[in-house]
Amino acid sequence: MLRFTFRTFFSALLFASLLLLPACQSEEKTEGSDHDTEAEDVEHAAARSASAADARVYIISPADGSTVTSPVAIQFGIEGMGVVAAGTVEEHSGHHHLLIDLDELPALEYPIPNDENHRHFGGAQTETSLELEPGTHTLQLILGDHAHVPHDPAVVSDLITITVE
Repeated sequence: MLRFTFRTFFSALLFASLLLLPACQSEEKTEGSDHDTEAEDVEHAAARSASAADARVYIISPADGSTVTSPVAIQFGIEGMGVVAAGTVEEHSGHHHLLIDLDELPALEYPIPNDENHRHFGGAQTETSLELEPGTHTLQLILGDHAHVPHDPAVVSDLITITVE
């Protein structure tokens, strides 16, 4: 006999909404914006999950100012919240996103992009090995909720700078 619970229903609803999310995004962009219009920004902005009052994320290693070789081993730290896989709806939890060589944080009311500068760790990973070109690089963590949206308030690490030889 098939048994449905509220959690099963909510998970199915969340999955369906994630499938429809790309259809809501327009390909037309206005200059200097990732979104079409202010009205559409409000329409497409995601509800943000609450973060715990004492939550923090940080980069355990490498240390700020380190000189390293590629591939770079990076360990993520978290306090005050749990690490769960993307799609898992659980209060005060989320998964890591690594921001590489960015001057500013992504828009906090939208899912974090997934590209070379925004790396997703939706499998609840707490470490990675990253190929980086020689030179100076910045690294920063931001926690995303079940739908890759930063929490409210956002849980963001200090920005660190490393040099790859």
